[in-house]
Amino acid sequence: MNHFSPLRSSLELLQAAARERRAVAALNFYNAETLRAHVEAARAEGAPLILQTTESTIRYLGLPMIVAMARAAALELATPVALHLDHGSSLALAYGAILAGYSSVMIDGSALSFDENCELTRKVVELAHPAGVSVEAELGHVGQAARDDAAACYTQPDAAARFVERTRVDALAVAIGTAHGFYRGEVRLDFERLDAIRAAVPHTPLVLHGGSGVPAELVDRAIAGGIAKLNIGTEIKDTFTEHVRDALSGSDDIDLRRTFSPAIGAVRDLSRRKMRLCARLAS
Repeated sequence: MNHFSPLRSSLELLQAAARERRAVAALNFYNAETLRAHVEAARAEGAPLILQTTESTIRYLGLPMIVAMARAAALELATPVALHLDHGSSLALAYGAILAGYSSVMIDGSALSFDENCELTRKVVELAHPAGVSVEAELGHVGQAARDDAAACYTQPDAAARFVERTRVDALAVAIGTAHGFYRGEVRLDFERLDAIRAAVPHTPLVLHGGSGVPAELVDRAIAGGIAKLNIGTEIKDTFTEHVRDALSGSDDIDLRRTFSPAIGAVRDLSRRKMRLCARLAS
């Protein structure tokens, strides 16, 4: 990683959060408007910020533009900012993000066998650590909210200990009942499993994917149980799209800056709520 970059390793942010029994909001951005919303939220809350992009956003914006935008955002804030690859699907993508200037990458081998996941993750760690880039991996599988068999993919505590030992990964995404997308029915998290995972890997920050739509009281319990990073994506897209749709349906104004303004404000407010929740300040 470029040592002159204003971006910080996410491990640094997560270790500080774990010491203080709080978490860091990891917020996906998709365009300049959602990025602006997150920056305004972090400034208002005085909170650290992990900016995330998925592979689809990389295809949309391109790695050079994403890195330039994130670095510009970091220069605006007094609090630390990391740029994280969310759900990287391959060694090539992770390496490309490292070379481009990301300060943190996730390699998602959760659909592979245990040994294959270990091998892929270890290779990414070997590329990332010399560049000062932190690595997140997933064990178990956080699937889609519409699935009924999610419990079959939950993280096993003993496997987590073996995985961390073999890969030397910096952060571990765990499957304890959350899912990507909109939830169907009541959200239930396996806190006994989380406690067991925390005991098995006491020095590795834990990550909760599928944070959108999880009730605040469950998020708070998860953070108290060792979650140091809370991922939010679906709520951001939904909030932004809803407010753009409303703005377009209620006006003939063609000035995009005014059209996007309500959506930016709504995502900023959402991001602030997530940051306060991660700081365990939610009302």
